[in-house]
Amino acid sequence: MYLQLGQDTVIRTDNIIGIFDLDNTTVQKGTRDYLNAAEKNGETKYVSFDLPKSFVVTEKDSQREIYITHLATNTLFKRK
Repeated sequence: MYLQLGQDTVIRTDNIIGIFDLDNTTVQKGTRDYLNAAEKNGETKYVSFDLPKSFVVTEKDSQREIYITHLATNTLFKRK
């Protein structure tokens, strides 16, 4: 199955490791460091220019990608 993250971005649900709320998870320094490192490594993709609400971590063939999206986690879970 596939999950539509907004705009023209669609990912396979089999590749999803986790869906995380930005407001709740970025309180921890470890999460902020993780997202900063992913951005420096070019693993981060912004789905929209709107205010980000969540991020989705995926992995395919040992390659990690993180999608920053304006959709809330509840909305993404409903689409799944």
